[in-house]
Amino acid sequence: MNVATRYKIISKIINSKEEEVLNQIKDLLNIEEEEDFWDALNAEDQNAINEGIDQLDKGQHVAHQSIQEEIKKRFKF
Repeated sequence: MNVATRYKIISKIINSKEEEVLNQIKDLLNIEEEEDFWDALNAEDQNAINEGIDQLDKGQHVAHQSIQEEIKKRFKF
């Protein structure tokens, strides 16, 4: 099978919203369901992450470079 065909298959799988088809593929390939790390987080951590994402979406962030410059000035690096 050529790479283009493989890519099409992968693309269809990624974009599929049909749970039954995806479950059949999962079973066919003997893929075991893994626990999502999100489910292992407590509610406080989930809320903190969601708050951070909301802030980023609103443009409320500080660039990494500006933090580096501030640290250099403050600690005279």
